[in-house]
Amino acid sequence: MAKKSLSELLESTDHCIVAPCVYDCASMRAVEMVGFEAAMLSGGEVSIAMNGVIDYGFSNLTDIEWICSRITQTNAIPLAADIEDGFGGPLAVYRSTKRMIAAGAKALQLEDSGDMENSTSLLPREKYYEKVRAALAAMEGSDCFLIARTNADPETEMEEGCERMRAAVEMGAKMSTVVRISTMDHAKIVSEKVPGWKMFPDVRDINGKPGVTAEDIYPLGFNFLTMHYTLKAAMDGMLEHGIHNYAQQGCHYTCQKEDATKITGMSATPLFDPHSYMELESRFGGDKKDFTIVGNAVEDFPEGFVRSKIDDRL
Repeated sequence: MAKKSLSELLESTDHCIVAPCVYDCASMRAVEMVGFEAAMLSGGEVSIAMNGVIDYGFSNLTDIEWICSRITQTNAIPLAADIEDGFGGPLAVYRSTKRMIAAGAKALQLEDSGDMENSTSLLPREKYYEKVRAALAAMEGSDCFLIARTNADPETEMEEGCERMRAAVEMGAKMSTVVRISTMDHAKIVSEKVPGWKMFPDVRDINGKPGVTAEDIYPLGFNFLTMHYTLKAAMDGMLEHGIHNYAQQGCHYTCQKEDATKITGMSATPLFDPHSYMELESRFGGDKKDFTIVGNAVEDFPEGFVRSKIDDRL
């Protein structure tokens, strides 16, 4: 489990925490290695990566809970998680929250969608507030906090969205997000109308320029910013290598290409620091073993990347 909760991280920092969206242990590892301090589990990308289907309400609590537990047990930075609409009514939200806390999530994002097939259809206010109360009750005594989320359209429903988030914060949600905002003008309106910690969602380029920057939104109360890139980057790399390897009918391209880590060969194992596992095992007695892949030596963890302690990853 992460040694520091997300709440502790946010309380102790003087800048906006940028949290890429992840979907499995490998994407989380890549995020941690380059220095990001936290991450967000994306329900949409889990749906694609784990089940091979688009984000259309196909994923369920079991999917999200399972991958969350694997990620949090093998990485040292805190993970927030998207639990969609909580997978049902207030009782389902209560149960989902309890199980996600047990799986290691340090914050849970709960949206006010009225229909997972049409996520811009909003639940009636009071129905959403019932879910918020259920999630908060389930979080009592834990180090996990609620990120209240509205899918309100900022162009036509900004007042409604902000009112929902204001009420959720008054109930006890520690953070909120008007998930469809994209500009500084939007951020300023939300900052004026919604108290407490705020998450800026899915920062992206607009007309070739960043919609916002972490530095600009932090003074407005946005201390958490998410973005998507990991699954697209993974697919891009696999397709690039695949095109060449398919043409060669072998993995010569992969074995010879010098990537960002400067590691050659066809295995990603060195990036997961196998030698640290052997060092940990040696503490329990006996000689230190050399980790190999079917007798083949494995390179050391690459220089220039964050190497978290093995104790924090098991």
